[in-house]
Amino acid sequence: MNHQLDRLLAAYCAPTLAGIKPASLVSCSRSAHPNLPQQLQTYRQAFAARGIRFDILCACPGRFLLLVYHHGQLARCLSDRRVQRVLAQAGYPTGAPLGTLLDTLRGRMAAQQDFPHEIGLFLGYPVEDVIGFIRHGGRGCKLCGYWKVYGDAEAASRLFDRLSRVCQAVKRRIEQGETLLEVFAAA
Repeated sequence: MNHQLDRLLAAYCAPTLAGIKPASLVSCSRSAHPNLPQQLQTYRQAFAARGIRFDILCACPGRFLLLVYHHGQLARCLSDRRVQRVLAQAGYPTGAPLGTLLDTLRGRMAAQQDFPHEIGLFLGYPVEDVIGFIRHGGRGCKLCGYWKVYGDAEAASRLFDRLSRVCQAVKRRIEQGETLLEVFAAA
């Protein structure tokens, strides 16, 4: 395993790997991880039985944008009627399977200069927070943490604390010499 990649995934994807969040997004520098597509094969094999996927959404000149997600959890999140309405307004096919939605997201990322804000739905952010971010252009939020909160700030604050604790615990174990696969018993 690549200890540097384990540290990066622990810092940004631990809540997803722990089953708390449906998906996480991490930017991987091409200079630090030039062989990322090949390195991901080991993670894909180790975590496949748990439904965890590692997909490169974007292979830009300077970086890879990696989506780590739990297939079943993410599919359920994106099938919510309110989420479907927001995605349809952004041009996603209604009722499409997860693979099609991810392909549409990839296409939108490639076609536009700005980051598609509906990506928050793919990361499991509350729909009211994603709508609020889009509507207010990222301004005027109630709380800023893992995302900008426009809905229930108290619930988001509790979740932010939980996400931080999980990241810290996993990072600590990685720094003590365990691999990501050992931490999540995927080895």
